[in-house]
Amino acid sequence: MTEMINADAERQAPCAGLRIGDVAPDFSARTTAGDVRLSDYRGQWLILFSHPADFTPVCTTEFVALAQAASDFEQRDCALVALSVDSLFSHFAWLRLIRDRYDIEVRFPIVEDPTLVIGRAYGMVAPNDNDSATVRTTFFIDPTGVIRAMTCYPANVGRSTPEMLRTLDALQAVDDGPVLAPANWAPGEAMLAQPDASLDTVFSAKSQTDWFMKETKRGTRK
Repeated sequence: MTEMINADAERQAPCAGLRIGDVAPDFSARTTAGDVRLSDYRGQWLILFSHPADFTPVCTTEFVALAQAASDFEQRDCALVALSVDSLFSHFAWLRLIRDRYDIEVRFPIVEDPTLVIGRAYGMVAPNDNDSATVRTTFFIDPTGVIRAMTCYPANVGRSTPEMLRTLDALQAVDDGPVLAPANWAPGEAMLAQPDASLDTVFSAKSQTDWFMKETKRGTRK
């Protein structure tokens, strides 16, 4: 059984209109790891992501890759929760196939959402879409339950697991201080300092960019 929970309804965006900074809508549902309630993950990072359907080629490669990287997410205190419209027993059969074919066990929960209640609340499917398959939407949710980043891929393009980890690293790093993650940033590399928005700083800078482009070593991943 899938149930949306409206404890934080006053802080949530309308269905299919979630944005960065919104509280992730709470729900409880059956999964391959037992019953799950989203708010039970408060206190740690969470990546909630949808896939179009079980027993599809691109989705299979994604789940193999994510299962292989599961320990990398655990080291970052981040849980993975997947979702599709397929039934719980379809999920079970698919995971058995993945284990037997690729010798890898997918242990993170996969939510069943046959009524599209969760998919529509998160904008994973259009409210009146005739195709029930969810697109590849990913929500990075921080320990307070706030959506910090989102990505959306079409059904025919798979996600990049290294980019998911890099995004998570960057989000955790900027939380460690008033710093910015530049393009292609990776843990151990310099970050950017927040610009000092004062005219004295602008006029006293040694070059035209020093006042707003300044590297700092602060903010490496914990």
